[in-house]
Amino acid sequence: MNVIAAWTGAASPSGRSFDKRRVAFNILSGTSMSCPHVSGIAGLIKTLHPDWTPAAIKSAIMTSATVEDTERNPILNSSLLPATPFSMGAGHVFPSRSLDPGLVYDMGPTDYLNFLCALGYNASAMEVFNEAPYRCPAAAAAASLHDLNYPSITVLGLPGGGLPTVRRRVKNVGDPGTYTAAVVREPEGVQVVVTPSTLLFKAEGEEKEFEVSFVVRNPAAARDYAFGAILWSDGVHKVRSPLVVKTQE
Repeated sequence: MNVIAAWTGAASPSGRSFDKRRVAFNILSGTSMSCPHVSGIAGLIKTLHPDWTPAAIKSAIMTSATVEDTERNPILNSSLLPATPFSMGAGHVFPSRSLDPGLVYDMGPTDYLNFLCALGYNASAMEVFNEAPYRCPAAAAAASLHDLNYPSITVLGLPGGGLPTVRRRVKNVGDPGTYTAAVVREPEGVQVVVTPSTLLFKAEGEEKEFEVSFVVRNPAAARDYAFGAILWSDGVHKVRSPLVVKTQE
């Protein structure tokens, strides 16, 4: 918000045809300003961790973000109401934390290809994406669309209010340690259970899987979108993932 940035001499600061002013800098807000800042943070992470995948870098930035402002109050949206993931994503970037996130939700080409399989792409389309023939997993082993190993979790329920169990895996990118899960906020009307609730990592690079299940207590409360978060912590690192649920499509 309100970032002083270089500005083209080919247009006025207001962008209006009647505005004849030309300036070297302008005060700007929005994704045009956040993109270069986040790109710079990604560059810092890549410099420190040159072997990390793009997914690991994105995870580090998202899961280390804060949902509080500089006065330790909840971030507000443009209407001065508490912000949700729809208005702030995972939160406000925290560069120093992103360099040492503790755990990351990593992905490789196979994760994305299986996601496309779950979307129903045929063999011809899969060959285009893979630049070679690709055999999708058998129907019994096919991954759910909800199981793409993304750092946030969104689940849409069936008309009856049922919500699927979501599977994720995290990779330890720090020292060995034990991480414990906490549901820091439950979506309204929905109970969230993380299984197992404790993960023991004995080495850097080790990966562990867990499941997040959703028990609908009040379908009406989550008929519109409801929000929450889960947090993995070893006492030093805080790995936060936003939750978005909806009991009816």
